[in-house]
Amino acid sequence: MLSRMTDEPGKLVLTILRDMRASLQRVEGKVDELVRRVSSLETNLAQVHVDLAGHAARMDRMDGRLDRIEKRLNLVDA
Repeated sequence: MLSRMTDEPGKLVLTILRDMRASLQRVEGKVDELVRRVSSLETNLAQVHVDLAGHAARMDRMDGRLDRIEKRLNLVDA
């Protein structure tokens, strides 16, 4: 009878530890997924920055061309 009583708390502890391990594995899986998603977002955001820089450079060139056109046509305010 005594050995049965001492075995049960040990089994209970092992059961709790197994449940904790399973929960931890689920959390680790979710964290890994979030890390992948954030990395993907960072990559996409970096590409957006490159695209915006390209658009800004193109608009600067267009602005310069418009300035030259206005000067040639004497459309510039004095």
